[in-house]
Amino acid sequence: MTNERKFRLLFKKLKFLIMSEFSTFLLNTAGVFIFTVGFVGFTLPYNFPDLGIIGIAIILKYSFGIAPSMTNLVGNIGLLLWGGRELSKRFVAWSIYNILQHTDFLEALNDVPFPVINDMFLVAIAGGIIKGIGVGMIFKTGTTAGGLDIVISVLRKRRGIEVGKYSFYLNAGIIMASYSFIGLERVLFGFIGAYVFGQTMDSMLSSFDKRRLVFVVSARTKEAVNYISEELHRGSTIMHGEGGYTGEERETIMTLLTPRQCMDLKRHLAHTQPKAFMVITEASEVLGKGFKHWKNI
Repeated sequence: MTNERKFRLLFKKLKFLIMSEFSTFLLNTAGVFIFTVGFVGFTLPYNFPDLGIIGIAIILKYSFGIAPSMTNLVGNIGLLLWGGRELSKRFVAWSIYNILQHTDFLEALNDVPFPVINDMFLVAIAGGIIKGIGVGMIFKTGTTAGGLDIVISVLRKRRGIEVGKYSFYLNAGIIMASYSFIGLERVLFGFIGAYVFGQTMDSMLSSFDKRRLVFVVSARTKEAVNYISEELHRGSTIMHGEGGYTGEERETIMTLLTPRQCMDLKRHLAHTQPKAFMVITEASEVLGKGFKHWKNI
């Protein structure tokens, strides 16, 4: 292989890496900023508790006046030093970036005059939604903002067990530990905010990966396959079977589409093949070429 060809191949790989990670950069930066807005504007001013490292940071602020940005930075660095060897280089690199960004945003937004809301229930809901959107954007990239997510990832690899379910109890313990500093009312609002946060984050993740698993039984299979590939730009699989009652051989098309593409296919079949049989179901997650990359797991 000539040097020129090697250079072109290296340039091609570098270009692919930059393009594939550019969206990660945008989503992580925006996600960290949105999460920090929810924390600084809708958690700290109202003496609400929070989850993970940032929840511990709040306790230390209420107890000793330590700046949350400092606790967040030191705590996450300690976790990365503890478990960095168990994590992928990509995971560690983006975690460091997000942690540093979060620390900077905490300092930058600390003096921003956010509007004061007198309804504490509304504040808890709004804070949970805003922070859930931010973290959902971060998780979409297969990275993390640090905290308990690092602990969960490390223990999963070291022990081979799923410890995600225990994060609820850890976070609940952190919120309850705030009781002596903020009182029962604020603790209850903290649980409300945490619940809304979790629901919003799950909704964000499912909306990013929302796909429809579609099955089509048609007498003109080739025509439907051509429409899916040429008009919708999606792949499909043809499965061979037979009718349970008639025993006749039939072909079934299986494809994965976005909700918009699914509507387009329905309209096409209704116009061109009204006797076709179509089944549509929700696909909660899709991994592979053209969808979520395996490296983001």
